[in-house]
Amino acid sequence: MNDHHITRIGMATRYSEAAVFHGVVYLAGMVPERGDTDIRGQTEDVLEQVQQRLIEAGSDKSRILRAQIFLADIGEIGVMNEVWDAWVVPGTAPPRATVQAALASPAWRIEIVVTAAQKTP
Repeated sequence: MNDHHITRIGMATRYSEAAVFHGVVYLAGMVPERGDTDIRGQTEDVLEQVQQRLIEAGSDKSRILRAQIFLADIGEIGVMNEVWDAWVVPGTAPPRATVQAALASPAWRIEIVVTAAQKTP
């Protein structure tokens, strides 16, 4: 096997949804597919996408090494945390940073970036 091989998943002209290198999965920022829901709905949407991309890359949410969460309004962190806490596998909560940021679309309330370990065969 080539030690320098990078696998890219969901490639577009500008970015890939994920890249895998040496057993580590790097996800692009995941944003809501629908911008017409509140922070609870958008967080559920994004976390579902994160889980799906991790599965496609040979990982899952219990193997997240780091999470970065960007909120359009940090005042919504409480509701976002409720959804996050229900989603995270008990005993596997990853290191996490949560900040307020101007997101690319005014309809988006949240964007999440994660890095995860692949499952061992």
